Amino acid sequence: MAQDFTGGAIDLGALAQQRESQREAGTGFQPFVTVDETTIEAQAFQRSLEVPVVLLIGTARSADSESLKAAFERLAAGQRAFMVAYVDADATPQVAQMLGVRVLPTVVALAAGRPVTDFEGNQPADQLEQWVGALVSQLGPQLQGLRDDDASPDPQPAEDPRLDRATAALNAGDFDAATAVYDEILAEDPANAEIKQAKATVAVLKRVEAQAEPADEVERQLQLADRQFVAGDPDAAFDGLLALVKSEPRAKERLLELLALLEPADPRVIAARTRLASSLF
Repeated sequence: MAQDFTGGAIDLGALAQQRESQREAGTGFQPFVTVDETTIEAQAFQRSLEVPVVLLIGTARSADSESLKAAFERLAAGQRAFMVAYVDADATPQVAQMLGVRVLPTVVALAAGRPVTDFEGNQPADQLEQWVGALVSQLGPQLQGLRDDDASPDPQPAEDPRLDRATAALNAGDFDAATAVYDEILAEDPANAEIKQAKATVAVLKRVEAQAEPADEVERQLQLADRQFVAGDPDAAFDGLLALVKSEPRAKERLLELLALLEPADPRVIAARTRLASSLF
């Protein structure tokens, strides 16, 4: 594979900067906030005039609630397409009462200052992603969008110099050496989402390099989707996999893996997740 990874379809050397450049200032937009009776109007209902807001009412006493809260924090991190507002029902029971909450956790989606849909209890991570993707794609275009003064003024941080080694290894076709660099960084910073993303992308590249004759038609489509994604045509990869997800679990697994390699707010990701939700339900 003779692709230049600093200027080709996948710029792995810049992954450590992509999401950091979208970090939100403390006084501007924050993708996940905790609200109470004094802040819910401005930070949830008013914000929903601009982007969809997921209002999560939960309690630390519930394992399902804490799991759902953590899942929404992960989904919201580093993006500006939607916001999550968390209500601690123990600290502010009056807010839960005002919203008519009967079960914890409860999730209410807000758009244009009003509730549009809700559900009770915990949900699997992939279904949460599909649900949020549908909110963003269907409701987001109808809203005002974020104001310019909500953008972060923070400059981009300096790139880890070790990423140059990873890029050089990739351009030499040495995927194992690149992975070793990412493992080195993750050993120091296990929560680094950008490096996890880069490592996962390298795994796809290595898989493409090692592709053998497919055992069946499904495997052929999985291999084709990998090649299309690496070549810079994720839409084609998603289309092929979406045609199989209803009948083939391997296709859904591969689709979710490839979707995770792009930014959650990427329009191609949102469109694919919306189509996935429609095909499964």
